[in-house]
Amino acid sequence: MVVHDKSNSVNSSRTMDGSQNKVEANILLLGAENVGKSALTVRFLTRRFIGEYGDIESIYSHTDRIDGREISFNIWDSLHPQNYELEGYISEKQLQWADGFILVYSICDRASFNVVRQQVQRIRLYKHKLPAATPIIIVGNKRDLKHRRTVSSEEGRLLALSSDCGFFETSAAETYHGVLLVFHELLDLIREARALKKGTAGFKGIVRSMSAVFGRRRTE
Repeated sequence: MVVHDKSNSVNSSRTMDGSQNKVEANILLLGAENVGKSALTVRFLTRRFIGEYGDIESIYSHTDRIDGREISFNIWDSLHPQNYELEGYISEKQLQWADGFILVYSICDRASFNVVRQQVQRIRLYKHKLPAATPIIIVGNKRDLKHRRTVSSEEGRLLALSSDCGFFETSAAETYHGVLLVFHELLDLIREARALKKGTAGFKGIVRSMSAVFGRRRTE
């Protein structure tokens, strides 16, 4: 299902990051069932918290203006496979679609933390098929249920640090601002990755040009 939210949008042709005004970012949310992926997404899009969702996989399109630039978020709220043998599974279509990943676990559910660990490994395994430095943020959700915590903040930070990921603990039920920080941080990382890729491509182009010049001189 595709849901379009254009409440804050303005008319503009579709462009990538660069000299144009509009930036488009494809964000894939991953994690086990019942960790709050949909709640985080809807909280970000609408500022409202909705606690109950059906088993529906959706892609939300939302346009906003941040720091004077139009930002188009495409957010894929994915379903986790029910088959135990597919724990941590991510399709190649999802891997190729995403500009950045948000991996969500519940601090009250250690099994969901293990799913995120597996998904990080799978993303890194397919790193050669992904754009350079595709960013990942790990989110420990349901911080409002500290009395039921089974995964410590330190474990989450250590996983993120060892996997070169960002890390947040938040509560979709309690705070809009904390959820907003997650998505805006990932957007910043996506833009940085694109700038790095563009700079690398420019450097490679210069090297090729210089090699061609010196190659011609050697043959003259």
